Amino acid sequence: MAMIPSLFGNRRNNSLLDPFSFDTWDPFMDFRVPQETSALVKTRVDWKETPEAHVFKADLPGLKKEEVKVEVEDGSVLQISGERNVEKEDKNDTWHRVERSSGKFSRRFKLPENVKMDQIKASMENGVLTVTVPKVEMKKPDVKAIEISG
Repeated sequence: MAMIPSLFGNRRNNSLLDPFSFDTWDPFMDFRVPQETSALVKTRVDWKETPEAHVFKADLPGLKKEEVKVEVEDGSVLQISGERNVEKEDKNDTWHRVERSSGKFSRRFKLPENVKMDQIKASMENGVLTVTVPKVEMKKPDVKAIEISG
């Protein structure tokens, strides 16, 4: 089965089943990549939820923090975008293989309602972008002990 190319791309998560993802499935995406974009479009992002926050980690090797934008649209959509420029080509160079991608990328995630939008933080270290979206503290229900009479 591994020798048969997949029409659905090489996706770790099925966006159709992810209620928080705005990624749309396009069966022709692997066959028609626009000229201004490239494989960087497939920037991998991990999303985990802890008791305190939602944490997004994106692999962006070779990019500086100035080349990456983190935005919240419409108060509930986290967008990570940027661009990797094409390496300057020297006429005396002979290229044997070009596998590193360049171009624009953008990933969008629908955030749940239990987040603190005004406290989102982003940092970048060693080519890994980390976006932390704190969650609203859930108020524990008041519990009143009732004495049992006998």
